[in-house]
Amino acid sequence: MGLETFLYNLHFDIDKASPTDWEVDWEDAPLPYKLYRDLPVFPLSLEVPLSLEQWTAPEQPNLQRMSHFLWYVFGLTQISQSAFSTTDQEPELMQSYRRFVPSGGALYPNELYVYLKTEDLPVGMYHYDVAHHRLVLLREGNFDSYIAQALGNRCDVSACFGTFFVSTMFWKNFYKYNNFAYRLQGLDAGVLIGQLLEVAKRFGFASGVYFQYLDRAINHLLGLNEEEESVYAVIPLTVEPTSWFTNRGGKEPVSAIELCRELPVIQNNHYVRSQRIKAFPMLKKMNEASMLESKQSFRQIKVREKVNCKSQVVTLPHMKRLSYDLASVCQKRFSPDMDFIFGKVSQLQLATLLQEATSAYLYRNDLDEAHKKNEPRVSLYVCLNNIEGIPDGAYHYDSANHALRQVDLGDHRLSLQYGMPVGNVNLSQVPFCFHVAGDKDHFISELGYRGYRIQQMEAGMLVQRLLLAASAIDMGGHPLLGFDANLCDEIYKMEQQGKTTLIQIPTGPYRPRPWLKGSLQS
Repeated sequence: MGLETFLYNLHFDIDKASPTDWEVDWEDAPLPYKLYRDLPVFPLSLEVPLSLEQWTAPEQPNLQRMSHFLWYVFGLTQISQSAFSTTDQEPELMQSYRRFVPSGGALYPNELYVYLKTEDLPVGMYHYDVAHHRLVLLREGNFDSYIAQALGNRCDVSACFGTFFVSTMFWKNFYKYNNFAYRLQGLDAGVLIGQLLEVAKRFGFASGVYFQYLDRAINHLLGLNEEEESVYAVIPLTVEPTSWFTNRGGKEPVSAIELCRELPVIQNNHYVRSQRIKAFPMLKKMNEASMLESKQSFRQIKVREKVNCKSQVVTLPHMKRLSYDLASVCQKRFSPDMDFIFGKVSQLQLATLLQEATSAYLYRNDLDEAHKKNEPRVSLYVCLNNIEGIPDGAYHYDSANHALRQVDLGDHRLSLQYGMPVGNVNLSQVPFCFHVAGDKDHFISELGYRGYRIQQMEAGMLVQRLLLAASAIDMGGHPLLGFDANLCDEIYKMEQQGKTTLIQIPTGPYRPRPWLKGSLQS
């Protein structure tokens, strides 16, 4: 199967992207976290702060501060057990390990690595061991120059106390979702990046996201086997003033292969639990096609001309930015299934959701042209029902003017429900059915096949901001990839705009679920 055909099927005809006879081997499932063996470990503080309400003044972090940061970004926060009854057997128990960020099937295919320079740790490359809340030392030494070259000398790494690496382990959700895992992996990585950036703000850290770097050099630095895992994004953090994404000179540009020769190979032993790992050739093929071998391959995306459609406009009330305790919002974030409850929702609630999600989404990255007002590459569309003062219908949110642009009036809930192959959410109870949309060509003309996964990551980042905003006003959102993209594109009349829907997020008030809950915090 060709790569363009694969991506088309992945989005519009998933039955053709994966084999129809795929059976999940539940007994041989991988762990939702990576465990390294026989390497130096550094325990992290378990006394995490119970609130993150105020943005703190910038200061160089120590090990305790990094402990708190890592836990709020990707730490293990909840253990969940579900019982499934059968007709002739004892109920089956399923246990899952949850974090503050959502993940498809709670499988968490991403891993978090960090290059740290703090006084109370050896300088070097670390893996965040989620299961034990500790850092594992992979490679000791100062790698400022190496990382700067891998980023094309576009970052003053020496001014950064840490550089984070978000990777994807292909097997961790391929075992369940087969080739569909490729779409999930980019979205999950984006959700994690969105959480990292939001937590960084509360800790007073400045950040920038690099989607383009010399892949093989970065993977080599971390000792990753590219047949099973690869880095998707690099995020330096600093508390010092620095310039971002500008050519800083330095050593002459090198290729990934040349840079790899500067460091010896490391092959660290790790455990995934699965004994029968099946082949995933399409994921490897996509990853290989997305690799960047030299700085000359780095690109910026020029602002595309907007297609302005004449339509009725609903101007929304401007709101003050929400001020909330991020820790509390993360703890109560909930993905309702059949728990949504019907009721009239105010315009103020809708305006708050839209404004907060899109305002918080603005972030530094290496794709935007410098010194230009860049429009977000992903945007929000929404089907509304029973909203105070707004007719039911499909709308596009114009973030620049804080207004809704009418696309098609009417109640679209039944059509959207028919477009869901699994009826795990009753959309008749949902006031907002959001859709994150992006360019239908996935920016492949500018970024090659890497453009697809970057688009998925940017969609995931916006999803996480929307979920946090919903939680802050006591609503829940349930991200779904089980929806008919063709149907949604027709509802929003996206064909003439060259856009497509990427993910669906029913959002609204919900009733408490009848479950037993306990806290691991004291």
